[in-house]
Amino acid sequence: MHNEKEAKLRQSVIDAALDYYNQVHATRKAFSPGDRISYGGRVFDGQELANLIDASLDFWLTAGRYADQFEHDFASHLGTKHCLLVNSGSSANLLAFMALTSPKLRDRRIRPGDEVITVAAGFPTTVAPIIQFGAIPVFVDVSLPTYNIDVTRISEALSPQTRAVMVAHTLGNPFDLGAIRAFCDQNDLWLIEDNCDALGSRYLMDGAWRNTGTIGHLGTFSFYPPHHMTMGEGGAICTSDDHLKRIVASLRDWGRDCWCPSGKDDTCGNRFARKYGDLPSGYDHKYVYSHFGYNLKITEMQAAIGCAQLLKLPSFVEARKKNWQTLREGLAQLADRLILPEATANSDPSWFGFLITVREDAGFTRDDVVQHLESTGIQTRMLFAGNLIKHPCFDEMRMTGTGFRTVGELPLTDRIMNDTFWIGVYPGMTDGMISYMIDTLTKFAGK
Repeated sequence: MHNEKEAKLRQSVIDAALDYYNQVHATRKAFSPGDRISYGGRVFDGQELANLIDASLDFWLTAGRYADQFEHDFASHLGTKHCLLVNSGSSANLLAFMALTSPKLRDRRIRPGDEVITVAAGFPTTVAPIIQFGAIPVFVDVSLPTYNIDVTRISEALSPQTRAVMVAHTLGNPFDLGAIRAFCDQNDLWLIEDNCDALGSRYLMDGAWRNTGTIGHLGTFSFYPPHHMTMGEGGAICTSDDHLKRIVASLRDWGRDCWCPSGKDDTCGNRFARKYGDLPSGYDHKYVYSHFGYNLKITEMQAAIGCAQLLKLPSFVEARKKNWQTLREGLAQLADRLILPEATANSDPSWFGFLITVREDAGFTRDDVVQHLESTGIQTRMLFAGNLIKHPCFDEMRMTGTGFRTVGELPLTDRIMNDTFWIGVYPGMTDGMISYMIDTLTKFAGK
């Protein structure tokens, strides 16, 4: 009787939240030219709110049943063995890299002073863990119009100190995974795929389509609101390697050796029965630490939102592809003034945005067109850092000439820094918004 009464009370609270959604969030103002068009944003319905309220009523504030469900369902969706939830995509990058520094990897571990191949045209938290650990990023230029690492230059980056490649799929466009994975395999290197902007992208590998983020040894994901699905904040690391999974879990959860979930004790049956290091025999396994770790877990409420979002992910991906294709076709007549993006060969991108590079003889600059678009309500973004090594965070390293190296002068990375921007394709955009963006750019370019 008590459980039945509790279930009815819980449902009444959820129903009230659904009513609130229908009254407050469900209706949407029709788009009018000049209205703000964001580059990205959250797309949700009543199910996210229902899940959020349901989780809050349990008041199990750390990871729980919804987190377990999401990790299982997300790994299954991608076709990988393990998913570990964390509090952001940046934390996912940190843990993925730090996992490769674990003493448990013995001779294959990355040590301070070792080198990691990457690019400077991207988001800083792909590179930050490398530098913060004391490894050396080696920057390779990118290619246009894919905006991904130039695979013809990666062999020049190789040295006896190279241990890994850590690169992002730029705005959802997969890098050449066939070439990069073969390069890593031939040289016994780790591969981390930063998949934070590319959830739902696929690559044709050995005759079969595979999800990006599952082809490297580790893949990272972000659930920040503008990304392909959201938890508000949140991220994940995926791997099919059992050993790497245990290392990532340890680092995420304070560095502990114990694998018991929060709130559960002695799942192995040997909590007080083993000897670890120089600790007394039988020391509580819940307080044995095999790594210098962190606390980067997600909350149950975030995971609850994620479970509802994951059901919508296929439709989100299709909407992004449709919006990108409509922009590509609508702006084709501007190809003499704008370099328009192209998908990498053997890939099926789940686009995060629509990249545009202004040609040198266009008659206007990147700053001119960006200012015009912003003034007409169309939000724009740079390709993140543009060239990361030109930023203040690299000042000391540039002055001392230590801490990183480049393969050549990175001319296309500089080109992106000066001439490239992007506009959104997120699922919340309407056909009217897409048409307005095409019309505004076309008129600005004098066409």
